[in-house]
Order: sequence, then structure tokens, then C-alpha cells
Amino acid sequence: MSSRLARGLRRIALPTTIAAVGGGALLYSYRPRNIPGFEGAAVPPPIYGADGTFKLPRFPKVKSRDEQIAELKNSNSEEQEYDMLVIGGGATGAGVALDAVTRGLKVAVVERDDFSSGTSSKSTKLVHGGVRYLEKAVWNLDYNQYELVKEALKERKYFLQTAPHLSSWLPIMLPLDKWWKAPYYWAGTKFYDFLAGSEGIESSYFLTRSKALDAFPMLKKTDLVGALVYYDGAHNDSRMNVSIAMTAAVYGATVLNHAEVTGLIKNDRGKLCGAQVKDLIPERNGKKSEPITVKAKCIVNCTGPFTDSIRKLDDQDCKEIVAPASGVHVILPGYYSPSNMGLIDPSTSDGRVIFFLPWQGNTIAGTTDEPTKISPNPLPDEKSIQWILNEVSHYLSPDISVRRGDVLAAWSGIRPLVKDPKAKNTESLVRNHLVDISESGLVTCAGGKWTTYRQMAEDCVDAAVKEFNLPTKPFVNAPRVSGTAYIDDGAILNGTCQTHNVRLVGAHGFSKTLFINLIQHFGVETEVAKHLTESYGDRAWTVAAMCKPTDLRFPARGERISRLYPFVDGEIRYAITNEYAQTAVDILARRTRLAFLNAQAALECLPKIIDIMSQELKWDRTRQEREWKDTVAFLQSMGLPEPMLTATRAQVEKGKLDFSSSLEYKMYSRHDKPPVAEE
Repeated sequence: MSSRLARGLRRIALPTTIAAVGGGALLYSYRPRNIPGFEGAAVPPPIYGADGTFKLPRFPKVKSRDEQIAELKNSNSEEQEYDMLVIGGGATGAGVALDAVTRGLKVAVVERDDFSSGTSSKSTKLVHGGVRYLEKAVWNLDYNQYELVKEALKERKYFLQTAPHLSSWLPIMLPLDKWWKAPYYWAGTKFYDFLAGSEGIESSYFLTRSKALDAFPMLKKTDLVGALVYYDGAHNDSRMNVSIAMTAAVYGATVLNHAEVTGLIKNDRGKLCGAQVKDLIPERNGKKSEPITVKAKCIVNCTGPFTDSIRKLDDQDCKEIVAPASGVHVILPGYYSPSNMGLIDPSTSDGRVIFFLPWQGNTIAGTTDEPTKISPNPLPDEKSIQWILNEVSHYLSPDISVRRGDVLAAWSGIRPLVKDPKAKNTESLVRNHLVDISESGLVTCAGGKWTTYRQMAEDCVDAAVKEFNLPTKPFVNAPRVSGTAYIDDGAILNGTCQTHNVRLVGAHGFSKTLFINLIQHFGVETEVAKHLTESYGDRAWTVAAMCKPTDLRFPARGERISRLYPFVDGEIRYAITNEYAQTAVDILARRTRLAFLNAQAALECLPKIIDIMSQELKWDRTRQEREWKDTVAFLQSMGLPEPMLTATRAQVEKGKLDFSSSLEYKMYSRHDKPPVAEE
């Protein structure tokens, strides 16, 4: 009897174990959990009160540009001296300013051009750990690469928590043309999932050939055996950068764009104690600009590709540490990709990786990686554009002609790879980012990538606090960033780094359904409402209120500045009053993204933008003409076709541009004859 029982137990032991393990794995995969970026709004949307009034949130206002300049001038006295002066308003510089000010330090950040005017606005728009870095880590047994991926995956989670309106999850497809690649890439994506842990959304998965074509109909059917899909993050890079800077301003940092550091000041011991700053806006208005002396205990250099130019203001003989590399991207019409899925080619014809992603209604493709010279607005070279188009065509159906004339915009961003000046081998590039302090006390933070900007800032501020004994302290009387009494944003600010918990401007009241509240109250178009909430979060209430009424049945508010895209007039006014926009390029490139989405559409709406800015900023005729010339020159770096570069404002306003010689004009049927001859 006992032997029969034992045999019976042994017979059911294996299937029971398999069922238990399988069930456990299934339960774990589908367990209820809070996915980063999918949380509800931290504060509820406004509603009508008992008295019938509709009360909008009372958001804290940032100081005016003139008030920020006055604060810089007041830093000459010892009582008003800054703890930290940050040079550079890109992702890293703005991140350092936000980290430092939320630790209770007195901080100023100055930017020669505009927030995100350089590398920070010209990324691939991904917030990712880097599957290619993980592959290198495994095959080369490179622990540093592994740590880089782990750090980036952790930071990806913080992106989605602190700015859910500006970042989102994006499934990315990896097409397979050989069956043997399936287990290889499956193992790689599963390892990526494993490293993400609770920072991930859902597991990667395999698609059969038919399912892959259903999800991505544009794919080439030849040799396709299936596909793997994994998840990464995507974001609106320059709006993220501006939001970081504005959040720092709300917390009390002095934030100033279009202000150039022309020299560094040292005391009698040869230590840095300040900088000379020049406001560049008066000169644009034909006026003289007086230099501003800014005193600070600590100077931080966060100027990306221009790192060495600031280092040489400190020490003319210092060795250059930046090895600039150019990354070209192109924008194609939205029909080139599904609206909710990207694609990666991990091994192009020359071994590089290329992404093909939906972004803001269009499709972004890139990037290249070539050594380059440093310049403010580098031009995308034709060779790189053609290479990207050629690589894209290899994955798309032969029915789809990848045409040069379909390129709506193209740009070149400079990635500032850096070498450690204190390393034994000073020619080798650092794996992630570098924080260096010179003998005179210049703190340089360089390298890294967008995804890890927050960690870079934390490391930089940690080093500065330790080196200069800066007085961090709990933040008392923190502003109500949400515009409501529901959340005390200062409760977590205890003097240590809390930027992984600090919600950015716009994040508190954002939810996936906020756009509906906006439509129902202001009567804006659905596409416009979605765009506003996904670009400004809860500040969309203010932006929509700044839109002029249309006198139409619907939409009641929101005049589009381009009929092709959902950007509206209220965004221009909001950018000026709440985000320090000072030029037409600031609006076209960094506040809205029109210059990045469609260079010709940006040119066509330029007169309207200059008119609104002239009303708000009291520009005279000379300033308006300068804005036209400067903006057209900038649009050349965004891929504006050569025939358009000589366009005058009068031609654009009257619709007299001659497109007949352009590639785009010749691509389409422009006659009334039948497309196919009938017999």
C-alpha cells in the first residue's frame, strides 16, 4: 500500500511542480502593481463650486526676467552671494540647479542661448537603459557597461514619475530575419526586463510573422520570420529641459537664458569666486548691455560640447577633454510608422544602431555617430541623411518609396563624449559621465546622456557640497507647485537630494483624461487638448486660458499657428510670460517643437509668431526684421530647403513662395487628369 502511494506521489510530483512554477510565473507576470507613469493625478482637476464658479488652480508664478537680472546684480554683497552659479541651461545644468535649490542652497543658472538650445533638444527622444550597451556588457564581460544600463533603467522610472506628462512608455519592435536570432534576442530582451525589475512596465514578447505585420504594416515581408517587442521610454526632450529649469525657478533659483559668461573671477588666492555675465537681449534691441558681476562660492560648468571653452576661461593651458560626435536625425511623415510602436535595427550595414520611432505625430529616424567640429547650430550633412534613408528602406515594404522629399526636418546634435583629465590614459573616453574639480575650484560635469541627467546632477552637487562645504538645509515654506493645498511639496525636502521625488511643473494635476476636462471647459479641439496636456501637464489650464476666443461654435478657443499641427496662440503668450522665451527660435524650437517636426511649416507660421511676440515684448520694426533673418538662418540647420532660405516675410504672408523647384512639389500629382490612363 505504502509503495503504491509513493509511486503515485512520484508520478504526480513533476507535473505538480511544473504547474506550480508555471502558475507562479503567470501570477507574478500579471500581478497588480503600480506601473511608473500610469498613476492617477496627484491632485484632482478643478470643478465647479457650490456657488457655480469654476476655480482654476492658483499656480505659483516665476519671477520676471528683469527680477532675475536684478537678483544677479545683487549678489555682489556677501549676504546675497550665491552658494552655486551654474553655467549652462541644458538638461545637466538645469538638473544641477534644481537639485541644489531643493537642498536649500542659493542657486543661479545662466545660459548663453536658450534652455535646451544645444544637445539637449537634439536627442533621439528616448529615455532608455540601452539594449546595445547591455549586449556589449554581456559579450565583453564589461561591468561598467552593465552598471550604466542599471543606472539608466532606474532613472527611466524617475522620468515617468516626476514628469508623466512629458514622458511615456513606447513598445519597440526588433524584426527578425533568421530563426536562430529569435532565442538570442529573446534572451537579451528578457535580461533587459529582469534588470528593469519594478522599474519596468510589462515583459517583452515574441510576435509571429503575421502578428508583426499586423502591428507594423509597413514592414518588409521578405525574409521576415517574426519579431520581438520590448518597452522603453520616450519623451519631449526640450520641453522636459524647460520644465526642469522652470521648476528650479519656482523653488527660488535665479534662472536666466540669453546671458553669456564672458569671464571668471578669482580671489587673491587664485580660487574662483564669481563670473562676469552679459545679458544678450539688449543688443538684439539695439541697446548697450552692461556686464553683470555675479559672486558665488562655487562655479559649475555644465556646457556640454562647449565644456572646454569654459575650462579655458579658468586655465588657458588646460587640456581639452571633449571629443565631439555628431548625431543626425531626420523627421518623416507619420505614415512611415504606427502611432504607438517604434522599431530598432541593432546591426545596420556599418554596425551602428538605428531607431525608427513615432514622435509628435511624425516619425523620427536616426542616429549617426561621426566625429565633428563644435558649432552652435551644426548643419545635417546630406551623406548622413541619405544613409539614414537607405537603412530605413531596408526594413520597409518595397511598396513604400522612401523619398528624400519626404524629409520634413533634419538636424545634427553634438554628443559631448569626454576624457578624464586626471586618468592615467587621458585619451580614453569615460563610460558614463565625469565630475571634475580644477585647482581653482571650477566644477565640471560633462558626458552622460539624457536619461541619466538627474544622477549626473546629484553626483555633481554631492561633490560641490563636499568640496566647498555648502550649507544644505531643509526647504522651509516651499511653494505649492500644484497650485492647490492638497500636496505639501516641501515635506520631503530635508536637505538631501530628493530630485527623484520632486515632481516637475505640470506633473501634479496631469492624468490621461485631463484633456477631456480641458475640452469641456475651454472648448478646444481634441487634438489640441491632448497636445496641451501632454506638453504642459496641469499648466494646460493656464495655456488654454491664454488662447484667444475664436467666435466660432467650435472650437471656442485656440487659433492654430500651423494648420498641420496642434500648436496654438496661447502657447506663445505662455512661453513669454512663464518660460522666459525671448526669440522666435525659442518658440519654434524649444517651447513648441514645430521647427523639429516640419521646417517649412515653421517658416510659414513665422510671421504670426513674430506678430504675437511683438505685441507681448514691444518689439520695434528693426527687432522684427532681425528675428526674421535669425530664425530663417536657424531653420537652415533644421533642414529647410535651400530655395526657402531667401524667402521674405511678404512672400510668406501672401503665399507667394515658389515651390515648383522643390523636391516635395514634384513628388505629388498636381494635375486634374486621371492617375491611370483608361483604355
